[in-house]
Amino acid sequence: MGYSRDSYYRFKSLFEVGGQEALHEINRKKPLLANRVDPKIEKAVIDMAIDYPAYGQLRVSNELKQQGFGSQNGLVLTESQLAVLEKRKNEQEACGEIDTAHPGYLGCQDTYYVGTFKGIGKVYTQVFMDSYSRVANAKLYTDKTALTAADLLNDRILPFLPRSQIRVPILRILTDRGTEYKGKIEHHAFELFLSIESIEHTIAKAYSPQTNGFCERFNKTMKQEFFDTAMRKKIYTNLDHLQEDLDRWLHYYNYERPHSGKYCYGKTPIQTW
Repeated sequence: MGYSRDSYYRFKSLFEVGGQEALHEINRKKPLLANRVDPKIEKAVIDMAIDYPAYGQLRVSNELKQQGFGSQNGLVLTESQLAVLEKRKNEQEACGEIDTAHPGYLGCQDTYYVGTFKGIGKVYTQVFMDSYSRVANAKLYTDKTALTAADLLNDRILPFLPRSQIRVPILRILTDRGTEYKGKIEHHAFELFLSIESIEHTIAKAYSPQTNGFCERFNKTMKQEFFDTAMRKKIYTNLDHLQEDLDRWLHYYNYERPHSGKYCYGKTPIQTW
């Protein structure tokens, strides 16, 4: 039967004393009702799991916080948890992880190839992200040159900053070693623009894409959450139409989507800014 002799006689004794009810009681643990979450939170978690099965527990937690579930005041960490965080910080510093102090301290820029569209041709995205707040912006182009790299900053990034209550200048920009970012200042539109705006230019080490990991991770998110979905819903034959849909998604990313970045703690990028 799959039971030992001792278990058999123990079950037999229980049955003789209390009948079947005694056997049910031993096999079933009594629930601790004090540990059960509120039914509203339970339903919200189940609905989130059904609607967004690809979300991990951290993303679900941040999304529910934005909807008003849970505490917004942060976590109380134990001494052991603080020790682990301190150890992790030391390991990151040893590996040369980029540190940032405030919004505008370091901006990251990259070129992302979207694909080839019938009637449009090759489409590239110039991407910019603030390394502190994770506020991001992107603009579509049909080529990748120094002019398009400078145009993103001139058209989308610098005009956005004065809208804040406090003027936040861009102090430094990190890029890879692509020809659209690197060249002699007298013959290179991007380098010249940075010089005029007094922005320091930092170039990532060759064959080290992880150095500009902020943009690399955003490119992956943009592909998975926007481009992969948009291409299935609509056939784009005009770059402006694709840019309009991308702008709507960027507004959601910056103003509504919670972020688990180093300084965001589940807040949206614009709240962190």
